[in-house]
Amino acid sequence: MENVPAVMTAAYITGLGPADRITVGELPVPVPGPTDVLVRTEALAANQVDTFVRSGAYRTHTPFPFVIGRDLVGVVAAHGTGVAEFRPGERVWCNSLGHGGRQGSFAQYAVVPADRLYRLPPDVPPDLAVSVLHTAATACIGLFREGGLRVGQTVLVNGAAGGVGSAVVQFAVAAGARVVATASARDAEWCLALGASAVVDYRDPHAPERVRDAAQDGVHLVWDNSGVNDLESTLPLLVQGGRVIVMAGLRSRPVLPAGDLYPRDLSIRGFAISNASIADLRSAATTINGLLAEGRLRARIGARLPLSDAAEAHRLLERHGPDRVRGRVVVLP
Repeated sequence: MENVPAVMTAAYITGLGPADRITVGELPVPVPGPTDVLVRTEALAANQVDTFVRSGAYRTHTPFPFVIGRDLVGVVAAHGTGVAEFRPGERVWCNSLGHGGRQGSFAQYAVVPADRLYRLPPDVPPDLAVSVLHTAATACIGLFREGGLRVGQTVLVNGAAGGVGSAVVQFAVAAGARVVATASARDAEWCLALGASAVVDYRDPHAPERVRDAAQDGVHLVWDNSGVNDLESTLPLLVQGGRVIVMAGLRSRPVLPAGDLYPRDLSIRGFAISNASIADLRSAATTINGLLAEGRLRARIGARLPLSDAAEAHRLLERHGPDRVRGRVVVLP
């Protein structure tokens, strides 16, 4: 066991609110319980869901002071008496902190329940790994558990160039599906590099027709990562029994064209990885580790910031328009 200090630097909040509520200061190093692992963090990632938890848009138990953040890559520093599967010095990762009363990852040390912790494959850089952990698990669980994706099907990914969208494209292609992506024109090359068969500019006034031309046999699964949730344009693109996965658009109030929905057995499923079970997360972690070990998971890192700039990391995610960061925001403690 390494020599663990009594205090650490952490980014935390004492009440819900804007990014300016984030404080970076000293807190006691947490003590692992019998089935917990204490991890010295090496790389962290800021996620859009982290901003929702911090602001109160996603209601969850946040015992104050509440350390923000969901993802980490780090090294085992110590563990509880009931933990046998991890040893000090092992490099590990987690993507499910900062929710449901669990303190977050944005600190020099974090306590992780052993059943939410996974070994990182050798030779995978911590910053690359942490940049895909949340998005990859979202894509993996959403595509297969919720979407029922099968080989040979066609997936339409709206908002394909973002973190989750990029992961969805990669997982769908790896599963033998054909992907049609919507994104801005400047991101088309990125989406094609990830394996999309066609990219449609979402600003094109004829985008639905372009998608129909690219998927002439119809779409089996729509992953709406854009937050627009334009069901009037989307549902006619689906084959009979097609599915729509909605996982963005907190304030979206779309029109539901019922005549396109029920006569063809279409379905709309809401999905948030925050509700994933331990078994779901573990199964996804096995798949993620396999792809990481093979070098088959890619992500764009748009910014690398020190822990002292945790508030700026959240502000970058909340920025809209052309100045919005392109790629993942990685925080180095």
